[in-house]
Amino acid sequence: MKPDKYLKNYIAGALVPPESGEYLDNVNPATGKVYSFIPDSDERDVQKAVEAAAKAFPDWSSCGVRKRFRILLRLADIIEQNLEDFALAESEDAGKPVSMAASVDIPRAHENLRFFATAILHFAAESHHMEGEAVNYTLRQPLGVVGCISPWNLPLYLFTWKIAPALATGNCVVGKPSELTPMTAYLLSKACMEAGLPPGVLNIVHGLGPKAGQAIIEHPQVKAISFTGGTSTGRKIAATAAPVFKKLSLELGGKNPNIIFADCDFDQMMVDTLRSSFSNNGQICLCGSRIYVERPLYERFRDEFVKRTQFLKVGDPASPMSDLGALVSKSHMEKVQGYLQLAEVEGGKILCGGTPVEVGGECEGGYFLRPAIIEGLPIECRTNQEEIFGPVVTIQPFDTEEEAIALANGVPYGLASTVWTTNLPRAQRVAERIQAGIVWINCWMLRDLRTPFGGVKHSGVGREGGWEALRFFTEAKNVCMKY
Repeated sequence: MKPDKYLKNYIAGALVPPESGEYLDNVNPATGKVYSFIPDSDERDVQKAVEAAAKAFPDWSSCGVRKRFRILLRLADIIEQNLEDFALAESEDAGKPVSMAASVDIPRAHENLRFFATAILHFAAESHHMEGEAVNYTLRQPLGVVGCISPWNLPLYLFTWKIAPALATGNCVVGKPSELTPMTAYLLSKACMEAGLPPGVLNIVHGLGPKAGQAIIEHPQVKAISFTGGTSTGRKIAATAAPVFKKLSLELGGKNPNIIFADCDFDQMMVDTLRSSFSNNGQICLCGSRIYVERPLYERFRDEFVKRTQFLKVGDPASPMSDLGALVSKSHMEKVQGYLQLAEVEGGKILCGGTPVEVGGECEGGYFLRPAIIEGLPIECRTNQEEIFGPVVTIQPFDTEEEAIALANGVPYGLASTVWTTNLPRAQRVAERIQAGIVWINCWMLRDLRTPFGGVKHSGVGREGGWEALRFFTEAKNVCMKY
């Protein structure tokens, strides 16, 4: 299953060119060169996709959970069988190491499909007995046509995270992957055809957010929007969708704290803090970009953290020796560099990193940056308040539990957090008081697909994962039967 140079939209079970006949450049971040072209779709392509989805909905929603289960499992198997092709495509598109795509992104994608395919078999309705009078039971029915819009940082991973529960519950989907990383969604189109997914059940429209994405959000037949991306974009989506009462699930930005107490397991903390700081070049909404360390441990942590960060190998994503690949685009790299300059203006000291890396060879024009650690910035500065979404972390000491909690909660975001301590009562106290949708204690990125996922404050609205996702993509109807 190999990528093509000219991608096509997947509408009504077929691969079709955009109505405009226009294409956008798709750049390999590791080389800085155009390597393929994606459809520049608009409202005409979205209209065709919605029509196909609406036509497919009656049969798909009534075919029974076992048929949907079998098709989704078949789709998962095809992705797993073609793991190498998917991983290479993800790496070339996103600039991440092939090893990461092969061990994290693609396995999680097919596991998403398997999880929700199986979960729908066990999605039970509620029943309430009014003694001697009536029985109430709840029907969970699919919404109809829904929109799923996914980001560029974990392309297939997060695209399947949305479409799997939507399809499992009997909805038909119009999806739009990021224009920066469209290739694995295109390969998914081919996998759907091979798996025998009925035409129109899943439609994938490529293109720009303001054109293709906005057309999906505005379309009156699209009943719900599931979106992962930046907070500013989420705000625009809400402004469009809320007045017409579409259901919304918005997983938005993060500025996550990592709180390290002096009694932690130092070695394990160091391993996971390096991961939580710089995995995927810090381009994961769950990365811990603000690190707070109890003062007795601070200097030891700082020196060891700087040393380990400097050992990270930034290089060709195709090389198994590379820990970090390229940032996703030239404009994103410039944004991250702008924040590094701002940090110095705000009084921060860059302890290491922050400089471009000349990789050479095929990667001569790539967007490579050394991971950076910044010290000495107050909580209220922009560097600590705004989402950078790159290989940049700030570090700061704290003296008391109260101070650590205040620092953790001192930003507009509330997606994830990490706490390191062997004092379990303290861990529980801190977890209860942190304003975040996820609290990891003595670990990071340990995910159970059954648990709810999402944030508070400016980090979003609603929850994904487990029963929460199945509930989002269904409408609850109470039936009261008197006897």
